[in-house]
Amino acid sequence: MLPKDLIRRIRKLEIRTRKVVSDMLAGQYHSVFKGRGMAFSEVRQYQPGDEIRFIDWNVTARMNEAFIKVFTEERELTVMLLVDVSASNEFGSKDRTKAEVAAEVAAQIAFSAIANNDRVGLILFSDRVEKVVPPRKGRMHVLRLVSDILTFNPKGHGTDLSAGLTYLTQVSKRKAVTFLVSDFMATGYEKPLRLVGRRHDLVPVVIEDPLEQRFPAHGLVEMEDPETGERFVVDTSSTAVRGRFMRAMQAQRDERRKLFKKLELDHVELRAGDDHGKALANFFRARARRMAA
Repeated sequence: MLPKDLIRRIRKLEIRTRKVVSDMLAGQYHSVFKGRGMAFSEVRQYQPGDEIRFIDWNVTARMNEAFIKVFTEERELTVMLLVDVSASNEFGSKDRTKAEVAAEVAAQIAFSAIANNDRVGLILFSDRVEKVVPPRKGRMHVLRLVSDILTFNPKGHGTDLSAGLTYLTQVSKRKAVTFLVSDFMATGYEKPLRLVGRRHDLVPVVIEDPLEQRFPAHGLVEMEDPETGERFVVDTSSTAVRGRFMRAMQAQRDERRKLFKKLELDHVELRAGDDHGKALANFFRARARRMAA
C-alpha cells in the first residue's frame, strides 16, 4: 500500500497530466509517432481512382470483376521510458526537483501513448540499471510507472547513460519509441546513443534547472556534489567564478546539442518551472513539420 500523501500526489499529477494530454498532446503524439507499417485488412470491389497496384489478381480472376487489397496502419507501438534516477536529479531550485519534473514528463508521454492504444515500459537507471517494468497498456499501469519514478530509492548515485541505453539494446529487439529522460550530467555515452538511435526512434529529453545555468551572488556558499559526496566552498560573489561556471555549463550544453545534431536525434530541453506540456506539444509540432518537409 502506498502512503496517503503519495496517493494524493500521484492523483493530482494524473489529473493535471490527463488534461494536458487531452488538450494538447494526444493528437500531436499520434501524428509524429507512426505504427510499424501497413497490414492487410480485407479485399473489396475496385472503384475508379483506386491504386491499380493493389488489385488482388487471384480474387479478381475468381469473381470475374476487379477487387483490390485494403491495408490498415499497424498503429500499436511500444514506448520505452528510460528515466535517470541518479542523485543529481534530486536537485531543484523551483517548486519541483528534476526528478519530479521527470515523473510529470514521463506521465504526459505515457498517457499520450495509452490514449493511442500503445504499450509503455520503463527502465530506471543511475550508474547501473535499477529497475525494469515491461511494456503494458492501461491507466493503472501508467500510474504504477509514475509511482515507481517518484518513490524508487536507487542503489547507485552516479549517472551512466550507457547503462540504460545498452540494456535497452539487449532486451528490446523490435523497434520502440524511446524517450531518454535525464539531466545528461554524464560523459562517454555517444556510442550507445548512436546504437539506440539507429535501432529505435530515440528522443532525448533533457531536464535542466535554472540554477545549473547560472547561480546568484550569495557570497561564500558550501556546495556538495550529490553523486560523489564531495564538498567545496564557492565564492558566488565573484564575477569571475560565476562567469567560468556559466561558460562551462554553456559549453556542455553546446557539446550535447552538437552530438544530437550529429546523430540526427530530435531532442527536447525542459527547465524546471516551465510549462512542460506546452514544451512537449511544441516539440511534437516542430518534429511533425520536419518529417513532412
